[in-house]
Amino acid sequence: MLMSTPNNTVQIEVNGRPVDAVPGETLLKTLRRVGIHVPTLCYYDGLPPSGACRICVVEVEGQRSLVPSCAFPVTAGMKVKTHSDRAVEARRMIIELLLADHPDDCLFCERNGNCRLRELAESFGIRRRRFVGQKDTYSRDFSGESIVRDPEKCIKCGKCVRVCEEIQGVACIDFINRGSKTIIGTAFDEGLNVSSCVNCGQCVTACPTGALVGKSHIKRIISALRDPNLHVVVQHAPSVSIALGEEFGFAAGSDVMGIMHAALRQMGFDRVFDTSFSADLTIMEEATELVNRVKTGGVLPMFTSCSPGWIKYVETFYPQNIPNLSSCKSPQAMLGAVIKTFYAEKNNLDPKKIFSVSVMPCTAKKFEASRPEMGRSGYQDIDAVLTTRELAQMIRRFDLDLKSLQPETADSPFGIRSSAGKIFGVTGGVMEAAIRSAYHFLTGKELSDLKVEAVRGLDGIKEAHVEINGLNVGVAVVNGLGNAKRLLDQINSGEKTDIHFVEVMTCPGGCVGGGGQPYGTDIRKVQLRTHGLYAIDDGEKLRVSHANPEIVQIYKEFLGEPNSHKSHELLHTHYHERETLT
Repeated sequence: MLMSTPNNTVQIEVNGRPVDAVPGETLLKTLRRVGIHVPTLCYYDGLPPSGACRICVVEVEGQRSLVPSCAFPVTAGMKVKTHSDRAVEARRMIIELLLADHPDDCLFCERNGNCRLRELAESFGIRRRRFVGQKDTYSRDFSGESIVRDPEKCIKCGKCVRVCEEIQGVACIDFINRGSKTIIGTAFDEGLNVSSCVNCGQCVTACPTGALVGKSHIKRIISALRDPNLHVVVQHAPSVSIALGEEFGFAAGSDVMGIMHAALRQMGFDRVFDTSFSADLTIMEEATELVNRVKTGGVLPMFTSCSPGWIKYVETFYPQNIPNLSSCKSPQAMLGAVIKTFYAEKNNLDPKKIFSVSVMPCTAKKFEASRPEMGRSGYQDIDAVLTTRELAQMIRRFDLDLKSLQPETADSPFGIRSSAGKIFGVTGGVMEAAIRSAYHFLTGKELSDLKVEAVRGLDGIKEAHVEINGLNVGVAVVNGLGNAKRLLDQINSGEKTDIHFVEVMTCPGGCVGGGGQPYGTDIRKVQLRTHGLYAIDDGEKLRVSHANPEIVQIYKEFLGEPNSHKSHELLHTHYHERETLT
């Protein structure tokens, strides 16, 4: 995809052809804009270049050494050869040196078929190991609920360190030791479970090899599906259906929800539910909680609690702000709770015989499902979590052809949802859905225009003021924990005093860019998935959570009213300060 050429350009020569470039921009950026491909490993789009891996080296006339194109600035008249024999041989040598200390377990690796190092070896025709030496051995770290760390597969590109520190502001991993013994690890090289890791999985999506992968629940789910004594149900998050198709040749942003329902039933799930239903349920509880806090002088601003990585971030780094967090559980946890209570009662099922699975775009949902607060009477609300990637693996394991399946609908109850619940999958979606319902709760009327443009878009921090029944409500929307840190610091210092409600999503772009989404997620795919969700919202009639007939029914039959005693018992929770080694 070619990018437009900026103004004030100079001309350079690349591979014997004239190319327009901007003085001072990196050579790699220029090459990408004009469609010339140079391989990279350590480069992370949007962050300053580190030039660490040297895979992107090119030959520049007048330079004695090859230069890293990711960090080398353009100057007028420079002459560049991107694929000279010297540059290609240097790249090949780097790849061979990386392979010299890499495990020979590609057949068993989580990233088999989706490994950047393997792709480079293939493209450079490397068929044998030229350099052989004594390999360092390390133990894999299975201690975390969401992520598995395998230092033997690490090529020390540093991308995981940079995304953790520079984008997410967590910095739970870094380079440790010295010289040839350098590895990437946690403080004191302890397990991820005692680190400040928030389980967001952005390191997993950044890692080019299998050094960081999600902890899979597939084996336990298949075991449950084969157990005739278990009633196995599954729910799927709003952003899964517009990302899953990418794994099977559909365009990014395509909604494959109906086909996905059919696939889940063919796998053997007894019921298929839509987490967008419980997103509507979350709005009923959260918007009511916000209105109550505003009316009664409760703790403000109130922060959303849908994103478990964000919750753990506050518990770890900003425990003083725990009272600001909404007490609402996430949509995953809410639906898990009502499945094992309301649904179990209606269908005369023993909750302990229900095996509840969720499909999420998020690795942190695995951690959330394991929290002791997310269960009762000796069982958890959610028994296992699949990421979007892992659902794709299961579909392939069952040899299902998505393009040949006929679309099916979700099961009721918990199958009808508003499009307000569906846009939960993108940054700003929770806020927009909450504004739509909060306006109704305070005025008894519907917003004249349900599209709240002020909270849309992929900017890291968005702020707006919404007039509701004479009340000027200040709202903020944040995606990415590094941006959340900036806003938190402004709120805690007193710089921001006019904000009542803050939506925070852990991952850049929101759930559409989650750590459990397909490998290769980039800003373009995040944008297309975002457009896909908003297109669904634009095309539907049921666009507010409070008008969902199944939401109305569950309050009438079971919960009573939003923020009732029964609602608090099942749909709300509490959080606590965490201590770590970092």
